[in-house]
Amino acid sequence: MGRPEKKILYRNNSYSRITGMALVLTGAILWGVSGTVAQFLFQNLKINVEWLTVLRLLLSGLLLLGVNYNKEKAKIWGIWKDKSGRISIILFGLFGMLGVQYAYFAAIKNGNAATATVLQSLGPVIITCYLAFSLRRLPKFKEIMAVSLAVFGTFLLVTHGSVHRLSVSVLTLFWGLCSAFAAAFYTLQPRKLLHKWGSIVVVGWGMLIGGAGLSFIHPLWMMTGRFTFSSIVSIGFIIIFGTLIAFFCYLESLNYLSASETSVLATAEPLSAALLSVIWLRIPFGFFDYVGALFIMSTIFILSMKDKHASAMS
Repeated sequence: MGRPEKKILYRNNSYSRITGMALVLTGAILWGVSGTVAQFLFQNLKINVEWLTVLRLLLSGLLLLGVNYNKEKAKIWGIWKDKSGRISIILFGLFGMLGVQYAYFAAIKNGNAATATVLQSLGPVIITCYLAFSLRRLPKFKEIMAVSLAVFGTFLLVTHGSVHRLSVSVLTLFWGLCSAFAAAFYTLQPRKLLHKWGSIVVVGWGMLIGGAGLSFIHPLWMMTGRFTFSSIVSIGFIIIFGTLIAFFCYLESLNYLSASETSVLATAEPLSAALLSVIWLRIPFGFFDYVGALFIMSTIFILSMKDKHASAMS
């Protein structure tokens, strides 16, 4: 799910690399597992998507800012004294944070966590296309290859190779693509904010703003579904492990690994979502699904490769 940036201060030794790899894999797997847990809540216990999104964003935002309040107090309130910062954080919260969270959950509800997570993985390809267009430059060979693989992989995933029918619902495809575009916005829009105020402050306020915005449409007291011990445990897992701990692990991994390395290892997210969906929820995931997912996730490996001239200069 949209991953935060951080200034990279990674250490280059074997122990640090193992630590970094363990952290990013833990975070990615927790993100993937939380998606499958959300599917269980939506489809088995009929928990409302809007309600869970509001609860997740509000609680996660409060906990993230609260845990770091003493350390980040000046920045937490300072961002609201900066006019451009105020506008940017509101846009990020409503269109980035809320957009990616709600669209991802809606795709899961109408399909499954595996398909939703794979479709969200199209985000880096969307970013690549946007940057090529905005900078008015021809795409590089690796970018053309990544886009081609992403398009073909998406075609296989949603049609199983047949142009006459969809293998997923239209709503699953729509919300999955919305989550990918929201993830791209989530990544690109707050760069100046992240550099000035730090990821804890930006993501924390983004969660609170997104949750508060959606609560005007669907307040927290409008609860639907079966609230059992299983649902309470599942909701707690999504908020604590699938949001806060996953976020911390991914952020901390950037102290040990480069951004390109973490993006490649983060492909464990769709893999874990797919495997758990198949094993736990018995979701059918056939040959074309696996091949399509492989093509889409391979784009992350391709886009993370450094250019030869850039490597030579670094």
